[in-house]
Amino acid sequence: MRVPSKNSPKMVALEQQIQVPTPDKEKEKEEEKPLSSLDGDRGNIALLLLLYLLQGIPLGLTSTVPLILQNKGVLYTDQAMFSLVGWPFSIKLLWAPILDAVFLKSFGRRKTWLVPVQFLIGVFMLVMSFQVDYWIDDPNGPHILSLTAVFFSLNFLAATQDIAVDGWALTMLKRKNVGHASTCNSMGQTAGFLLGYVVFMALESADFCNTYLRSVPQSVGIVTLGSFLLYCGPVFVVTTTLVGLLKKEIEPQHADESQTSLGVINTYRQLWHIAQLPAVRTMAIVLLTYNISFSATDAVSWLKLVSSGVPKEQFAVVTMCMLPLKIMLPVLLAKYVVGETPMDVFNKVYPCRLAFNLVAAGFVWATPHMMVKEHFPTYYYVMLVIIYGVYQVWLFTMFVTQMAFYARVSDPAVGGTYMTLLNTLTNLGFAWPKTLVLLFVDGLTFKYCSNNSENTCSNVDQVKECEDDYGLCHSYVDGYYILIGFCTMFGLLWMSWGRRTIQTLQAKDLSEWKVKTTNQK
Repeated sequence: MRVPSKNSPKMVALEQQIQVPTPDKEKEKEEEKPLSSLDGDRGNIALLLLLYLLQGIPLGLTSTVPLILQNKGVLYTDQAMFSLVGWPFSIKLLWAPILDAVFLKSFGRRKTWLVPVQFLIGVFMLVMSFQVDYWIDDPNGPHILSLTAVFFSLNFLAATQDIAVDGWALTMLKRKNVGHASTCNSMGQTAGFLLGYVVFMALESADFCNTYLRSVPQSVGIVTLGSFLLYCGPVFVVTTTLVGLLKKEIEPQHADESQTSLGVINTYRQLWHIAQLPAVRTMAIVLLTYNISFSATDAVSWLKLVSSGVPKEQFAVVTMCMLPLKIMLPVLLAKYVVGETPMDVFNKVYPCRLAFNLVAAGFVWATPHMMVKEHFPTYYYVMLVIIYGVYQVWLFTMFVTQMAFYARVSDPAVGGTYMTLLNTLTNLGFAWPKTLVLLFVDGLTFKYCSNNSENTCSNVDQVKECEDDYGLCHSYVDGYYILIGFCTMFGLLWMSWGRRTIQTLQAKDLSEWKVKTTNQK
């Protein structure tokens, strides 16, 4: 029997028999039209874009500091300490449930946290602006501990703001437009990151400013980190004040207040039950170990290029070149990761990314030899863009396949908690090997001073002593290459276990990923 189409005369007549037409029905039909689907939400989407943009600025600024410190000749152990500033985004799951459960109902569930936290970010930036340049440019050496403490605190606040904005996006937008929240997140945060990373690096560079923005050359850029923070701080304060005063948060009608009072306990209990699943435990081992294979390349290679004389602002240009690639790659990968075996792509890319360790090490070794009269030729930067582009393809492909796998196996019964736990493990698996590798580089590097063989250039004082005597510190054993070799060997061993384990996890029935309820037990 043929079913009449929705717009056929028979179907229309049937609908008219069942429903009585009203003016409200016509209005609902208008709202369902694709062209007007954002009616009533355009302002909310603009606000979300602004909030996510602000969130990206501290992330971008934080990413510039290691490059600035590398130009100052800091030790890799100092870089290891500073790498801790990225950890709040890896462990925000620890305090996220508190933000869901503790709030002032009269002010708004999300505004209770968003307004004070974002206001604190602005104040923090203003306070930092008066001291941060001294901490970086002190003739006695950068104040690594102070820089780590303030940027860790700044990222902690930014991570907390991220939790609040993510939650608010789900209730701020109409139900039919909630899907736009992820777009606002990616677009806004990317724009903020570019503002804090690319724009700052360009304006901080004397070469860039003298070439493109000045008629009279100067020895410094237009801004410093301190002055940039001084400009950003008031923007956060003013924006937050306006949001607090003008934007009203409306709780959804279906909100169950009895659930909110137990939110913290329930969420932590859910996390515990999820973590007890054998499949999740095995997956946790995979996620916490696979990045060891690439940690030397991820954490050290690009810093080595800066040490070899590559201007740090060139990395801002390279980052801009990667944007079209990052936009197109998920589209190109879609047909490969949709289905029951998205991690097959992960397993295929793993050896390619492992081989890239050797490519990166070779490029780092060749970089000083390609310098001509203290400058790098154009072909060098073309090679840099290509090599960094290949690196980003492998990195992003593995990330996309992981997200697809998480979406497939996550138990819908426990909402976003499952997905958040897997993402947290992913972030931790990236963060801890990076910190550890940076910690070992100096210990595995052996140097000597060209003017004094007894001077091993093993700390800042010895390096300064060598330079004051018009000598140069030369490495006869570079810990970076030792770590590249170790990580690559580890990767080969991991591959023999990890790829087989991933196939086993992927083949498991979805029921093995579900949390057993009391009734099921």
